[in-house]
Amino acid sequence: MIVFDEIYGEFVVDKVLEELILSEPVQRLKGIHQGGASYLVNEKWNVTRFDHSIGVMLLIRKLGGSLEEQIAGLLHDVSHTAFSHVVDFVFENKEEDYHEKIYSSVVKNSGIPAILATYGYSYEDILFDDSKWTLLEQPAPELCADRVDYTLRDMYVYGHISLEEVNRFLHNLIVYEGNMYLQNIEIAEWFVRTYYKEVIDFFMDPLNIYGYDRLATLLKRSLDKNILNLNDFLVRDDELIAKIKSSEDQELLCLLKKLNPNVQVKEDRVDYDLHRKNKLRLIDPSIVKDGKLIRASELSEPIRMMGHTAYEKATRGMYVKIVDN
Repeated sequence: MIVFDEIYGEFVVDKVLEELILSEPVQRLKGIHQGGASYLVNEKWNVTRFDHSIGVMLLIRKLGGSLEEQIAGLLHDVSHTAFSHVVDFVFENKEEDYHEKIYSSVVKNSGIPAILATYGYSYEDILFDDSKWTLLEQPAPELCADRVDYTLRDMYVYGHISLEEVNRFLHNLIVYEGNMYLQNIEIAEWFVRTYYKEVIDFFMDPLNIYGYDRLATLLKRSLDKNILNLNDFLVRDDELIAKIKSSEDQELLCLLKKLNPNVQVKEDRVDYDLHRKNKLRLIDPSIVKDGKLIRASELSEPIRMMGHTAYEKATRGMYVKIVDN
């Protein structure tokens, strides 16, 4: 199979990856929007979990990661429910890790173990211990393939950075002692700035906050009325919406109508209709300098200040005034 990605280019992938890509659990991710409710209020916010999963796999490959780590990267998001992290707001799960809590169950009850066994792999060994995959996952504030890909992908697709800038950043990435680092403080400043465009300016865009809040309300009411159950969340976004529509429940249909591309909202800390905080996400990548690892914030005042500003905005949350919905 030849896989083409708009960020990383074209690759021929191994047979096991081909089978996994074509499997139902991975194909389902084509119908799971990474931005959750975002595409309902802005059709351009349409990156999917499939796009991201392929990207993480290819980034790991590009950096020399093993086939096993590429498999882990491809499958790291297969347990995301419809509308991604909106489910965390439905259940008021502040850690935003519901998909991680159900990961083991989703994998075990899928065709993934059988596919991996065909090629001599144990799904438990590859998928249930992230600590061995140091390119795929790292605790914040360091870089990892998951964090890097969703930042580059969203910001490129949504028009905030250029492919030339992306390639310059990727060229500067190195693997040192098994982990992903940068060598240049100017590139680090660029990535930190780009990351906060993602997790502050995009995630906390008033329109995004509105979409998450209204969709979470709709899904809660659908659960309360037994129109939906937990198993329904393991389908695609459009299938979940179709089930709500088919109920013909007027309250739910009215809530659904309020999720549309013509919504107008603005930030207003005084006269607001809703307030929401997201999970705190900060970045401060280490730089390899003279064989040593140094936090970027120790070398760059702009990075230190960006982190301070992002912390203040994230902990304050977003106050949204609905102008027209």
